[in-house]
Amino acid sequence: MAKSSGGNEIPVSDVADVLLAEPRGFCAGVDRAIEIVERALKKFGAPIYVRHEIVHNTYVVNDLKAKGAIFIEDLVEVPPGATLVFSAHGVSQAVRREADERGFAVFDATCPLVSKVHVEVAKLHKEGYEFIMIGHKGHPEVEGTMGQLASGIYLVEDVADVARAAVTRPDRLAVVTQTTLSVDDAAEILAAVKRRFPNVREPKKQDICYATQNRQDAVKLLSPQVDVVVVVGSPTSSNSNRLRELAERLGTPAYMVDRPEDLQPAWFEGRRRIGLTAGASAPDILVEQVIARLRALGAVSVRKLEGVKETVHFPLPMGLGDKSMGKT
Repeated sequence: MAKSSGGNEIPVSDVADVLLAEPRGFCAGVDRAIEIVERALKKFGAPIYVRHEIVHNTYVVNDLKAKGAIFIEDLVEVPPGATLVFSAHGVSQAVRREADERGFAVFDATCPLVSKVHVEVAKLHKEGYEFIMIGHKGHPEVEGTMGQLASGIYLVEDVADVARAAVTRPDRLAVVTQTTLSVDDAAEILAAVKRRFPNVREPKKQDICYATQNRQDAVKLLSPQVDVVVVVGSPTSSNSNRLRELAERLGTPAYMVDRPEDLQPAWFEGRRRIGLTAGASAPDILVEQVIARLRALGAVSVRKLEGVKETVHFPLPMGLGDKSMGKT
């Protein structure tokens, strides 16, 4: 309950507003990955096999399953002659070799910004470099990037890991990062890397993607203006988790929801303003459903904040971008 200026308690429904972060939701890499699966289904028919969740969002994955996509983790689950899509997170060289050896028709939905990291690793490896990778152990993007090399790449998850990294070529060392990290956390870890290895080679442009940066910047603008932040995103989504953590670090209670039914009325008791954002893999339809649920819980207005306008677009792979199938 909230108090009016006269001291009388009034329902939250009389005072609650929703502020929408801008930008939020789908990024260009996610748009591209989903479109690759949908176009492959349209062109070749179901089933289309996808290694790992195409993006980390339950709604998106279930929607594509209903259309005929089959999500697998091991290529032994893919029958001979099938069409296979690599997820937006990228894959190791070993997975690429296995897919090639087994003769699958492969469409690569790896985000081009992840592919950029892979190319950088391959290039510098040929020049004799070892690598420190800043990222989260077990995340498919990290496994894909580290899997570009058989050895000589060391994962660090926090500042303490930097001191333990068993680097053998400190004179030929480069650093790369997972694209969906907390910008602030990555900067702190990178500073520790540079303290231990002053000559470490950094990317010409940071690996953390534009969409991750923009959504985190939007939460930094949003959080001080609201009483609670809701992030639309699935538990497996790295960038969505980082948004929730960032809001909390800024002193605003924050919750992540995979669907509107996850919203708890108790979160909003006495809260005049609710901030709403969405991870880069969360579709706008979920945001709209969450807004509808918030209105049912008492929100009386919805307002968008000013923010960066994203115009990035990535082309589709050869064989799926022909004009006869719609937009390219």
